[in-house]
Amino acid sequence: MSLTAGDVLDLLSTREIEVLGHLAEGHTYSSIARRMHLSPHTVDTYLRRIKGKAGVSNRAHLMILALQITRLDEPWLKRT
Repeated sequence: MSLTAGDVLDLLSTREIEVLGHLAEGHTYSSIARRMHLSPHTVDTYLRRIKGKAGVSNRAHLMILALQITRLDEPWLKRT
């Protein structure tokens, strides 16, 4: 059974969704880290956790997921 983007969205924290939003915009790990005032290692950790929760195995699938989720949760930046 595979998860839909909506199912995955329910599993993610606000910060994880924020990271995916930046990834969907085409930002690199370093750029995301600067924007979120994090270390690149922390961004990598967020993305590894997202991959684990979503059952995603590579960066291409992670990008597809990021695009799907940001489309589902368009006002993701407004979450508090």
